[in-house]
Amino acid sequence: MRKSFLFIILFTTNYLSYAQKLVVSNDNIISFKQSANKALESKQTEYKKIAMQIWDNAEVGFKEIKSSALLQQTLQAAGFEVKAGIAGMPTAFEATYGSGQPVIAILAEYDALPGFSQTNSPEKESAGKIAGQACGHHLFGTASVAAGIEIKNLIAQHKISGTIKIFGCPAEEGGSGKVYLTGAGVFNNVDLVLHWHPADNNGVTMTSSLANKSAKFRFYGLSAHAAASPERGRSALDAVEAMDNMVNMMREHVPQETRIHYVITNGGKAPNVVPDFAEVYYYVRHPKKDDVISIFERVVKAAQGAALGTETKMEYEIIGGVHDLLLNRSLAELMQKNLEQVGGVTYTKEEIEFAKKIASSFTFKYPNYSEAEKVKPLTMNRDAGGGSTDVGDVSYTVPTVGLRTATWVPGTPAHSWQAVASGGTDIAIKGMMVAAKTLSMTAIDLFTNSKYIDIAKEEFIKAKGDYKYAPLLGDRKPALNYRD
Repeated sequence: MRKSFLFIILFTTNYLSYAQKLVVSNDNIISFKQSANKALESKQTEYKKIAMQIWDNAEVGFKEIKSSALLQQTLQAAGFEVKAGIAGMPTAFEATYGSGQPVIAILAEYDALPGFSQTNSPEKESAGKIAGQACGHHLFGTASVAAGIEIKNLIAQHKISGTIKIFGCPAEEGGSGKVYLTGAGVFNNVDLVLHWHPADNNGVTMTSSLANKSAKFRFYGLSAHAAASPERGRSALDAVEAMDNMVNMMREHVPQETRIHYVITNGGKAPNVVPDFAEVYYYVRHPKKDDVISIFERVVKAAQGAALGTETKMEYEIIGGVHDLLLNRSLAELMQKNLEQVGGVTYTKEEIEFAKKIASSFTFKYPNYSEAEKVKPLTMNRDAGGGSTDVGDVSYTVPTVGLRTATWVPGTPAHSWQAVASGGTDIAIKGMMVAAKTLSMTAIDLFTNSKYIDIAKEEFIKAKGDYKYAPLLGDRKPALNYRD
């Protein structure tokens, strides 16, 4: 009885101590946020240099050797313990500072997209590279690291307690890097995850995303002289084209929210040779993960039929697969308050001229550059947007929330040369700093008041229901050479 009584006393004391550590006066919270923001502003030139180096590196998925190393070095210099090459991905990393609860993680990305060689000119101008930061991940990774360092500083100064983690997430663009991190269990002991993404406006993400499954379909035939002896050949390219034709006809018979895209990555080398090898790369998307799986199976059947009809052999390799985004309203409301305090981006006279010039290249109606100054109101929309993200898998493992900031001229679409150009200017850096401040301020709220964490976890459990997470890409290892 005496031992039980002592245990209750110790448990109660520890619990109260933990709760007290996570509840700080409002004046102190304001002071912490002001201190973090001031520090971020003083380091803007330093973080601009890092972001622009990654923009210049323009390394594609799983090949971000220099970019990942730069972010790791920055975190190590700030006092983080860094583990590199986690979850079977050489360019992934986990950086940790502090100990105990809560454990808050911030995601960082840094991969570029192939085929987007562009300078920071408002006119289309090649930079002579094979890739470009057409989705702004050079900003994503830098802002996340910057925010994490400010939280680390507060922990080091004993103003807050707990653990801050920065996860370096490679190959978001089709490689599903975070899916492998999730499968490796790196988020199992994390309380909450924060993230953000470059955009042409400022707002907290309360729109879901499309689940996605992708694969490369490879056909093997027989080569022959296309004029002298075509009857002896069996064209792998014919098989690819037959598959594409069947999938395109299938579009009439899939749910209207479905998105299917493909590119022929290898169609032969010379017109006078019957191609004995051809490859086509497919994405299948839908708001519901179960529908993605069933539609993808029909695409596989089209590939099998194409091989049968052309007397070729077919094999396919799963490249990526991601869940939709599980939303968390309570966390979004908290982040929205901080984003509204930070505010949007104000352009200089020169930046206004840049914005007008780059907008002149748009072939569609676009918002005025002044939209970058505004913060969009928080609106709940569980319908999926047009894109996919491997953050979706993280969101089914731990409560997750993110925002977007105006790093591009309003109206600029992601995955465009205009996004690359804007991303190489101070317009992008201003938006990046908005993200860094909002992330750090939101993290401060979470470290200083445990109720936010409790409410978010309750909402997460209710939204997830009885679903048991399973990756859409199965048990395959990271496709480290998928960009080759």
